[in-house]
Amino acid sequence: MGVRKRKAADARKEAMKTTYVAKLNDCPTSPRKMRLVADLIRGIDVDKALAILKFNSKEASGRLEKLLLSAISNWQQKNEGSRVEDSALFVKTIMVDSAAQLKRFRPAPQGRAYRIRKRSNHVTLILDSRNAVAAPKTEVAVAAEPTAKPAAKKAATKKAAAPKAEKPEAAKKPAAKKAAAPKKKETKDKE
Repeated sequence: MGVRKRKAADARKEAMKTTYVAKLNDCPTSPRKMRLVADLIRGIDVDKALAILKFNSKEASGRLEKLLLSAISNWQQKNEGSRVEDSALFVKTIMVDSAAQLKRFRPAPQGRAYRIRKRSNHVTLILDSRNAVAAPKTEVAVAAEPTAKPAAKKAATKKAAAPKAEKPEAAKKPAAKKAAAPKKKETKDKE
């Protein structure tokens, strides 16, 4: 592994230490149905999200409730000695992606067959803490950030320094005259 890839891998590894993820793969529910429930808990505190999922009547809510409890458990593994209530956890991101489809046939009239797609999905849930203190940047994180090229910086400063030219008064007035002048309709006289 080269130096650049090693630095990027180290930066990812450092980021994963403060990321609390739970994944649900190959869930036999349509992604569209799962997204309806996932949209209910996106950006909401963990306690409130658990209550929403517990009392929702959709089938997908039971699966997401288990996934959220798994993510909370993952947070507890990385933060031993801390209480969930004190940390103000919330659902940072929740993504529902489509997975493999089982393709089946249903008999149709006149000897034909209709295709049935039994869809499934993958769900990724990431938690974060609202009262987390911003971690100072490490050398690895600073090295992994892309830097702007000097030529781009010079071009940006030139654009900012250039004075803006004002439009002449004549260019501004015709728009006002057009709005003020009513249109005349021509009518033909009947003979």
